[in-house]
Amino acid sequence: MAEFDIAVIPGDGIGPEVVDEGAKVLKKAAEGSDLTLNFAEFPFGADHYLKSGEVLSDESREELGEYDAIYLGAVGDPRVEPGVLEKGILLNLRFYFEQYVNLRPIRLRHERYSPLKGVEAGEIDMTVVRENTEGLYADSGGFLRRNTEQEVAVQEMVNTHHGVERVVEYAFEYAESRDDSLMLCDKSNVLGYAHDLWQRVFADLSEKYSGVEARHQYVDALTMKMVRDPGDIDTVVTCNMFGDIITDLGAELQGGMGMAVSANINPGGVSMFEPVHGSAPDIAGENAANPLAAILAAAAMMEELGDEEIADRIRSSVDRALAEERITVDMGGDLTTEEMGDFICSLL
Repeated sequence: MAEFDIAVIPGDGIGPEVVDEGAKVLKKAAEGSDLTLNFAEFPFGADHYLKSGEVLSDESREELGEYDAIYLGAVGDPRVEPGVLEKGILLNLRFYFEQYVNLRPIRLRHERYSPLKGVEAGEIDMTVVRENTEGLYADSGGFLRRNTEQEVAVQEMVNTHHGVERVVEYAFEYAESRDDSLMLCDKSNVLGYAHDLWQRVFADLSEKYSGVEARHQYVDALTMKMVRDPGDIDTVVTCNMFGDIITDLGAELQGGMGMAVSANINPGGVSMFEPVHGSAPDIAGENAANPLAAILAAAAMMEELGDEEIADRIRSSVDRALAEERITVDMGGDLTTEEMGDFICSLL
């Protein structure tokens, strides 16, 4: 008998709509099993900030730490200055809970939905392991003589040996578990200090994981390879900024942002799972958002919590929905957000 307590942060825009469908699918998948899921909703987002002036308190973070996982909808609202909610909630939680791995699976589940010609389902099946708490997202830098003609703006890329080593080791273990090759993606021919560190750590760990084929690709060359020969890519490990960029390219290759999943993982602590598409305020409340990314994020959460059977059942149901073209408007179908969730439930 397994029991998990899930903290739900629906967030802004379409976040509540897609998270509702993801939670509905999880509850349906758990019916008749020995799994008990307890959901607790937290109000953090634009409405809470505008009413209270609070983004996320220390007390709230401590409370979230009592849960087995965090399920996040989306953050961002045009009524709030850009960065306030994103940094105050999303990055805040990543850093506080040491979610140093951002795991982004990129899988073409049906060839109909890829913009690439001649690529079949399953041929694109790669995973990007993105460092999640350092690099250009460490918020190191500042301004000199701001708002003058002599202004200087500095944003520093922070790479520690500890931070690089732990994410590269995670990537090697992940690749080993899947019998994948592991590719280091960097720009060491230009970023000679930061990515020299990545190169040395990668080389050292490749000796420890000698059964994993260790490869290397510059980030600009990798973007070309993702389009020209995506089937040759298995697991990729890279820094925070490059991971952010190449995974959006990967999202389009697999069928769009409506299919893209992000898992923010602390292997020994609280992890957070979310769709990547953002809050999309232009369609909020219209019952038109694609909930598949949120549903697949829920499957990723169950896999990380150790219930691979339920995760596989959810993913198989999504595959069937795609094959039968029972999808939302953004992917060429006619289902509403709720109808999409209901159809996945009917397959479970």
